[in-house]
Amino acid sequence: MENARLRQSVVGATEVIEELEEPPMPPLVEDNFVIPAYIVSDFARLGRQLDREHLVRATMGSLATIHPEQPGVMISTKHMVTLPRMNERSLCAAPLGSTSPRGAPPDWHVLEVLLASVSVVTGGPASVIHMHGPHTTAASCEKDLVLLTPIDNLGKEHIGKIIIVDPDMEQPEDYLRQVAEALNQGGMRCVVVRGNGAYAVGADFDQAWANAAMLEHSMHIHLLARQANLKV
Repeated sequence: MENARLRQSVVGATEVIEELEEPPMPPLVEDNFVIPAYIVSDFARLGRQLDREHLVRATMGSLATIHPEQPGVMISTKHMVTLPRMNERSLCAAPLGSTSPRGAPPDWHVLEVLLASVSVVTGGPASVIHMHGPHTTAASCEKDLVLLTPIDNLGKEHIGKIIIVDPDMEQPEDYLRQVAEALNQGGMRCVVVRGNGAYAVGADFDQAWANAAMLEHSMHIHLLARQANLKV
């Protein structure tokens, strides 16, 4: 009987934790489209998880995906949204190829280009995470470094080549082209922007998250190996 009571207590505690971790979210209703509650919840869930793993911090970073029910619509976090505390008011959306909506992040068109590139490969679904992992960001700051190859086996297998692109706000069209090319050359998993984190992509948020975590892990190992002067 005591064991049964303990099990029931654990089950009850788990349910309370799940309710706190994943509170129900209302949908976002705009003029021409609706973002269902489950999509809003996915954004909120991922924002909290990325913050716990230090892949994003507070307002640093952004998330975007193609609307699963309206493939011509892109959904993104707004500019300067606190990612671990998102709700339906944290999101904005607009048709692909249109002007960025009110409140859109400054890299809206970068996110758009990456989503379009992934969508061509997957045949539709695509998601992207702009993460600011400290090890990835630090490794990218090395002057003139353009190509990085993970030295750990998991990184070699799951990430492969890592292309670093220099940000260029004065020539945005050329910059967008370079980002798309770097993603393709890097195996359609990620592209690193010098001093500004990385964009990890996937068919859905979980796949993009896995690529972001693997990239940051490999870059941590890369920096540790350099610090120890290991011959690799």
